[in-house]
Amino acid sequence: MPILDIRARSLAALRNFHSACRGNVAVTFAFAILPVVGVIGAAFDYSHANAVKADMQAALDSTALTISKSAASLSSDQLQILAQNYFTALFARPDAQNISVGATYSSTGGSSVVVTATASVPTDVMSIFGDNSITLNAQSTAKWGTARLRVALVLDNTGSMDENNKMTALKTATGNLLYQLQSAATMNGDVYVSIVPFVKDVNLGAANYGSDWIDWTSWNKQNGTCSDSTHHSQSGCTNHGGTWTAADHSTWNGCVVDRGGSSGPDAANYDTNVVQPTTTITATLFSAEQYSSCPQAAMALSYDWSFMSTLVSNMSPAGNTNQAIGLALGWMSLSGGGPFTVPAMDHNYTYKQAIVLLTDGLNTQDRWYTDQASIDAREQITCDNIKSAGITIYTVQVNTGNDPTSTLLQHCASSSDKFFLLTSADQIVSAFNTIGTNLTKLYVAK
Repeated sequence: MPILDIRARSLAALRNFHSACRGNVAVTFAFAILPVVGVIGAAFDYSHANAVKADMQAALDSTALTISKSAASLSSDQLQILAQNYFTALFARPDAQNISVGATYSSTGGSSVVVTATASVPTDVMSIFGDNSITLNAQSTAKWGTARLRVALVLDNTGSMDENNKMTALKTATGNLLYQLQSAATMNGDVYVSIVPFVKDVNLGAANYGSDWIDWTSWNKQNGTCSDSTHHSQSGCTNHGGTWTAADHSTWNGCVVDRGGSSGPDAANYDTNVVQPTTTITATLFSAEQYSSCPQAAMALSYDWSFMSTLVSNMSPAGNTNQAIGLALGWMSLSGGGPFTVPAMDHNYTYKQAIVLLTDGLNTQDRWYTDQASIDAREQITCDNIKSAGITIYTVQVNTGNDPTSTLLQHCASSSDKFFLLTSADQIVSAFNTIGTNLTKLYVAK
């Protein structure tokens, strides 16, 4: 039997009992039936109210998820208006009255949006007993961003990247990857990226020439003027009785070589770790070099996506290959120190860190060596240290020249699925897309 028919008959029965005049039995029965009718009426009214509340909850859940993406950038008044508009559009129940919607955003312990709503639903049967409406309350919370992501992009800018369209493909792929990472961030600081272009050297920024983490010993010997203009180094000048005047450090182009001892890596392995530079230990400093193929300057952790795009666009291939120095400085860009300032970590979040190393060639030259095996041995120590520090490493070998597959890059990757062997420049784009997808999984909205 339809609910409306039951309600109608119940009300008719009450009216009949109200007018009944057949003695005590009728009066007694009338009073006895009132609680029964009240219970049945309450069931009808509460069933209706629960249906309205279910729709209210569904509308709140959708509203919370929808407004969460933009919540961090809105004022409280703007957030309130946005929540009201979305909820009103979704909650189409004319039988709900006195609707009120509230929304709050919090960045404590991750980001969250809480949306609340209240409404009243008029009663049918219960109104006879003085209960004219049922009040409904509902709440929905969207939480996200309890993890934050920091990524160092260590990118080969050597001369061979000019071949087979590799540099063009790298720029496209890196731009796409940066867009993925930017899109994963709900608010500034959720995702930071550093970029370290490398050749034989890494450019730490010519503007830093006054910094105390630079060792000028070798640079001063190679850059300057001799009183005898036929000599162009300090040794040649002084050996022939000339007077050597070192060039002003402001003329430095920003390039540095691997850290370590003057004649090779020293016992402390400063080329393979992130020990902080100190003026009391020269081997910890970054030795300046006026390398003619100095690449674009490295960029510290940032969320200035426009600047990153410009840096990548300006990359130009030249010089020899030294993956090791790029990897070491990529690590330091995450840990901080020397040329890199790292934003403090918020204890309310967990942090995931990763390095993406792309190269198209095998190692050919570093500060001390010109044989691949010696440079690889230094780089392998760096890789092991990075992984021990809990940082994930992705390695990409762009092998368009039929080089052997790099066992070093396979070893350096944190797992076999994080090593990418590519045989064409076009594959760089798809490889970086896969890496970007994996990275953004570390920063997931809940």
